[in-house]
Parts: sequence; structure tokens; C-alpha cells
Amino acid sequence: MSDECIVLINPLKVKPGKQDALIALLKQNTDTVIRTLHGCKTTRLIAAKDGAGVVIYSEWETPAAVEAMRSDPRMKAYFPKISELASLDSSVGSAVFSETR
Repeated sequence: MSDECIVLINPLKVKPGKQDALIALLKQNTDTVIRTLHGCKTTRLIAAKDGAGVVIYSEWETPAAVEAMRSDPRMKAYFPKISELASLDSSVGSAVFSETR
């Protein structure tokens, strides 16, 4: 069995003055939905210092786990709330190089 995981990157362009509200919403979503889903390995929220963006970095066990997350009704309920605060993009891939010190 491979240790490879699926990486999901979601860059969000935040509406002016809404970064704190978006981060609070994303934390709530992670606590109540994401962490309960099968196949989720890790989630990180990365906030831009200028308040203009947030990146959601998450690792999943399989592509099917990502698709199950996206189709989960609890997750779907968050998408309109997120859209009120930011525009969302998404990219799925796998790590091809990593350096840790």
C-alpha cells in the first residue's frame, strides 16, 4: 500500500474585511463536518497577511474521499456561506516533492 495521499488546495479570494469571518466559518466547518469524514488526513488554513486571501490545504486518502466530501449534504450547506465571504477555486493533485527541515 502506498503512503501517497491526495492533496486538495482551495485558494479563496476574500471580500474586503471578511477574512476573520471566513476563517471562523472554515474552522466551524472543519470541526463539524471535515473531521468527521472518512479519508480526511489533515487540514490547514493559511491566511494572507494582507487579509485578501485564505488557502485551505487538505490531504485525503483517496480521490473517492474528496468526491464524497464534496457531495456530503453538510458540506454542500457550507458552500453558499463561503461564497458570501469569498470566491473559491480548487485544485486536486498529489505531492511530487517535499522537503522538511
